[in-house]
Amino acid sequence: MKKININDLVKWKSEGRKFATSTAYDASFAALFESQEMPVILVGDSLGMVLQGHNDTLPVTVEDIAYHTRAVRAGSPNCLLMLTCHS
Repeated sequence: MKKININDLVKWKSEGRKFATSTAYDASFAALFESQEMPVILVGDSLGMVLQGHNDTLPVTVEDIAYHTRAVRAGSPNCLLMLTCHS
């Protein structure tokens, strides 16, 4: 799979191309998604509820997002990563 960037998404939109995306928080899921040629992976503050056991996303820090982003990138060197975090 070639490395995906924002220009690819712009091109795909103009072509009407659809694609799947999902959320990953670690290298193993990221590698699985890349092996299936999923072009975009989301790393989001929902990890606060999914992994950390919080009732909402408010306790999630930028450091938490950075840690999980590094893990996802290790498993998926070519997917475009999209990050979300509350402010």
